[in-house]
Parts: sequence; C-alpha cells; structure tokens
Amino acid sequence: MDTMRDRFIAITSQLLAEEPRLAVVLADISADGFAPARRAHPDRVINVGIREQLLIGAGAGMALTGMRPIVHTFASFLVERPFEQVKLDFGHQGVGGILVSAGGSYDWPAGGFTHMAPGDVALLDTLEGWTVHVPGHPDEAEALLREAVDGDDRVYVRLSLQANRQARPVGRSAGSTGSTGATGFSVVREGRGGTVVAVGPMLDNVLAATEGLDVNVLYATTVRPFDGAGLRRAAGAGPGADVVIVEPYLAGTSTAAANEALMELPHRVLGLGVGRAELRRYGQMEEHLRAHGLDARGLRERITGFLPA
Repeated sequence: MDTMRDRFIAITSQLLAEEPRLAVVLADISADGFAPARRAHPDRVINVGIREQLLIGAGAGMALTGMRPIVHTFASFLVERPFEQVKLDFGHQGVGGILVSAGGSYDWPAGGFTHMAPGDVALLDTLEGWTVHVPGHPDEAEALLREAVDGDDRVYVRLSLQANRQARPVGRSAGSTGSTGATGFSVVREGRGGTVVAVGPMLDNVLAATEGLDVNVLYATTVRPFDGAGLRRAAGAGPGADVVIVEPYLAGTSTAAANEALMELPHRVLGLGVGRAELRRYGQMEEHLRAHGLDARGLRERITGFLPA
C-alpha cells in the first residue's frame, strides 16, 4: 500500500492538470515528488525553500488572487513554526486554502522533537473556521483532498505514515453531511457499555483493544467541526454517557468539544492521545505508540479501566 503522502503527491499532480486555479506551495519537503508537476506547471508549483513563514504568506497571497492554494510541509513547520502567518494571512484576511501536513506526531522519530507536532490540531483549535481532516488510509486522504480542492474554505489535512488496513467511506461518499459540509462520525461497532471514538489511524488499534467489549466504536476522519450530534446519538441512549476519545495527537484535544456536545447529559469523557512529556529516546514510531499507551494493549487497559464493568 502506498503512503498517504505518496497518494497526496500523485493525486495533487493530477489535479493540477485538471484545475487551472489550483496551486501548490512547498518548502523543500516533497519537492522531489512534485518535480514532474513543477516542470509541467512552473507558475503553479512553487518551492520557497526552508522559509515556512513565506510558505504560508505566499499561499495566502495566491488565495487573494482567486487561486486555490495547497500548502505543504511537515506538520511542525506548517502549523507551529508559522502560526502567526496562518492566523493572520489566512484567517484575518478571510481567505481559504488547504494545508496538507506530513510527519504527524512522531512519524520520523529520528528527526527529533523539531519534526514532531502532537499539538497541531489543538493549536488550530484556537482559530476560527478551520475544517480538520485526519484520514486513516491513503484512499481516505485522496477522497478528503479532492473534496477540499472543490471548496473555498480553510482546510487542514493531517497525513501520517500510520494507517489502518482498510479504507472506509469518508466525506460525501460516507452519506449525510452537516450544514458545514463536513461528514460526521460513522458507527463501526455497536454496544451498550460506553462509546469509544477512534480518530483516523487509531481505528485498527481501537478495534483490537475493544474486541469482545460491549461498546460503541465511532470512526472520525473529520474532527473539526466536531460531530456533537453524532456523539450524542451514540452515547445518549442511557441515563448517562461514558466516552473515550482516542486521537493520534495531543491527548485531550477534543474533550472540550465532547463535553459541550454532552452538556445536557450526565457524562464522563476520557481523552487518550499523545502525552505532553517529550520522549527523548526517539526510537521508532511503534515504540512511541507503546510509550503513549496508544497500542492495542495500552488502549485496552485504559479503556477498561475507565468504562463501567
């Protein structure tokens, strides 16, 4: 199976030939992959070098002219380093664009903490009007990217090397959508003993961790806007609600959204994800999953310890 990043490069290169208003802005990352597209469309595939503030500013400037920019680099360099430009050049100026990240929370541990971004979604949560997609499979990444290209809003697509074995319907192909156009959480497994929300590439580990447990499992690839109505439907059948949210980034990022969605019900929410402590022995991605309790064994211990027996 190709990676989400491989699929992104291939599909975006194809879309450049189909969509005359589409542009790609790079900061060296993935420049080799986009070399053929840059030769074919030199005025719409721009590499600004390792200058991330310029990366965002150039993308927003293109949006001001009516173009649809896709801005791409590692998550830590796309959201964290140029955050002021994301806030002002896109948000304050009221223009749309697509930020597509690679690297996730710890996809390349050998790169060190400079190349890790567990706080990217939480940081974007401080801004208005961003749709956030967290695909769990290359097919899902492709579907979400194609939909984003068709729009004019501000979209963040978070790609990762971690992926589920099976793709699931997402976006418009998944069925009903809300007023924002974002698709809600899908029901993967039904139960009565609580609700576990698996975000993007966390689904396979959540399914393994909850095997044999009488719980709802919801799958989320669009996390902002947060599907509060879907969570209420799944969790609100009884007198109270017990919810676990498993996210591949900073633990607790979506607990406030879940609490707001369930405010009219007695409820408890446990947010699982990447811890705040920096792991300085960088190791491999699988070791980070275990260290943060995001492997199947760690998730089962924490989920069963939280949900009623």
